[in-house]
Amino acid sequence: MKYNNILSLLILGIAATFIAKAQNPIIQTAYTADPAPMVYNDKLYLYTSHDEANSTWFTMNDWKLYTTSDMVNWTDHGVVLKYTDFEWAKSDAWAAQCIERDGKFYMYVPVISRENNRGAVGVAVADSPYGPFYDPLGKPLVQTEWGDIDPTVFVDDDGQAYLYWGNPNCYYVKLNEDMISFEGEVVKVPMTEETFGKREGDAQRATLYEEAPWLYKRNELYYLFWAGGPIPEHLGYSTSTNPTGSWKYSGTLMPTEGGSFTNHPGVIDFRGKTYLFYHNAGLPGGSGFTRSVCVQEMKFNTDGTIPQVNMTKGITQPLSNINPYVKTEAETIAWSEGVNSYQNNQVGVFIEAKKNGAYTMVRSVDFRESGATRFIARIGTTHNSDVTLDVRLDGTDGKTIATINVPRTGGNDRWALVTTEIEKVTGIHDLYFVFQGKAQTDILFFDYWRFAK
Repeated sequence: MKYNNILSLLILGIAATFIAKAQNPIIQTAYTADPAPMVYNDKLYLYTSHDEANSTWFTMNDWKLYTTSDMVNWTDHGVVLKYTDFEWAKSDAWAAQCIERDGKFYMYVPVISRENNRGAVGVAVADSPYGPFYDPLGKPLVQTEWGDIDPTVFVDDDGQAYLYWGNPNCYYVKLNEDMISFEGEVVKVPMTEETFGKREGDAQRATLYEEAPWLYKRNELYYLFWAGGPIPEHLGYSTSTNPTGSWKYSGTLMPTEGGSFTNHPGVIDFRGKTYLFYHNAGLPGGSGFTRSVCVQEMKFNTDGTIPQVNMTKGITQPLSNINPYVKTEAETIAWSEGVNSYQNNQVGVFIEAKKNGAYTMVRSVDFRESGATRFIARIGTTHNSDVTLDVRLDGTDGKTIATINVPRTGGNDRWALVTTEIEKVTGIHDLYFVFQGKAQTDILFFDYWRFAK
């Protein structure tokens, strides 16, 4: 019995250590899927689809945006586009991608058209990566006979833009410079064993290609990443010396794993490294219909091939530190438990602690040698008393540097700005916000924080 108790404590300790170092899934405050990274002005923008909680189908109504400068702390910017923003769309905000060109941002989205109850690819335009996006066409950009989902867009070095999409077939068009029209006809990529590998036992889908193409270029070699069958999906890739092929099947990028029967690649270069984004079912309640976006670094062999990769716990070392002396949104998070994100017209995006002991963590906060002596937070609760926010260093049970009694404001449209003196803290620390209260749910809501010297 004594041995079992010791073993149980050891297992709990190992689990706690893993959680403390875990980064995948990178978003824990909502179910997200179909990651589409974009780099602009030395910041990484990640557009995702959004699985509704408790879904038993692909119930997806909008697209969300997250940003990072360090690859471990992610800021939630909420919903930037909905399928209802397209008057001709009926439903299904599935996998999309956004790209910048000449100071404008173009988001290519698959939705179900009201006209024929079939999938179509639309485009929305904005002057900022955060939106607002609008539909410049009032109709689909492209529509074929069936399977118009998962668009990927790429602008080559010569300025020519390409749009690929499709399930069970893969199509492409050459976009015009305006990015909202195309020249020529829709081209179907040859669905051959040479192009996408051979699938056994399915005459209707003779190749491994399933869906989710992603076009990428490295050292004059073009890569077409894709989700491959049979279901549950793996990630595969094909290569070419031309952005329109012919494509050569090059192998498995990521095997089937992660608990979701789908996957979706997104590959991007950022600050000298290449990152692979994908999704799995890694969060509590996760499934093939409630998925979660992940990321890890990706390497290449000297001949351009890619070593097969497995899902990992993610990136634990940030590219830079967080400055605590500027306003930081509470929805900037490296890891969290028991917390959901929301947005309203009063404050935009905020987080809400759903249970006693819920917490968020921000990694690598640099208080510098001069140190901080005050903490400021915009918070609120609907409960009368005994609701607190603890600020702790380097762990949920780490040193407490501030405890705030959260004032009752009456709703998440009403907020209080609270300041408290703290014992000076210096150096670099992971910062934990631990939320406590006697209520069964909806403990408190939290908008932003900062420190002062």
